[in-house]
Formats: sequence, C-alpha cells, structure tokens
Amino acid sequence: MNKVVLIGRLTKDPELKFTPGTGTAVATFTIAVDRKFKREGQQEADFIPIVVWGKAAENTANYMSKGRLIGIAGRIETRSYEGKDGIRRYVTEVVADEVQFLDKGSKQPDTNNGYGFQDSGFGGNQSTQGFTPAESNFGSEVTPMDDDDIPF
Repeated sequence: MNKVVLIGRLTKDPELKFTPGTGTAVATFTIAVDRKFKREGQQEADFIPIVVWGKAAENTANYMSKGRLIGIAGRIETRSYEGKDGIRRYVTEVVADEVQFLDKGSKQPDTNNGYGFQDSGFGGNQSTQGFTPAESNFGSEVTPMDDDDIPF
C-alpha cells in the first residue's frame, strides 16, 4: 500500500505548467510539514515536494500561495533522470490525488466561500479531482485515535 496524508504550509507559490501536446495542467510546490517531536525546544520540519495534475493543479495554483495551510492525500513516487551534466539524479515526490485548502480566505479576492476557493465551480462538485472543503473528512480511511491508544 502506498498512501500518504500530509498537512503543511506552502514554502512558495505553486508553479503551474502545461504538458506539451495534451496541455494537461501540472502544479508543483513544496510543503513544510512540522515534526511532532522537537529537539531542545526548536521546531523541526520536513520539506516535501508535491505534484498535482489536471483541474486540481489549476485550482491549487489559482487559490493557494506561500504560507497557506494545505492538506494532501496521495502516493509517493520515485524517478530518476540524467542531468545535462551527465550525472544521474533521483527524485522522490508525493503525487496528490486529493487536495484540501485548510486556510480560510483566498489568494484572489472574489466571491469566496471561506474555504480558500470560489463558489463557482466548487459547490460540492466532486469532478474537481479530490478538492473538498476543509470540514470534510477522509472517510473510513482514517480512524480518529486518542493518544493513549498509541503503543509508543
């Protein structure tokens, strides 16, 4: 099973590109995810590269910006390529299947419904490739647990 669920803040604005030929949208960005345990009172974070495809990529690029809180559900993918200098490079990234805007407000000030995206085109429509309001949950995939139930 390859399933990742992350909540973090964007480290910079998402970068939106379109694939040659098909014109499919792809957004790439990095999120900073806080670690639960701190070392000597200092907060630590992991910086995770994210890739989002299709309409979800366009919406993320249009309505999210640096510093905004975002939820991601997807899978880890690894790939390699040869750089211009002839050296083999390896990349590990999360390909998002679901994206949730967790901050209220919007990058663009129009008719905002408080979820970080505009009412037009979203109103509960699930054809937006996994975009759901922040109050929704992950369904039966995630079971709430009390910290006392965790064995470590």
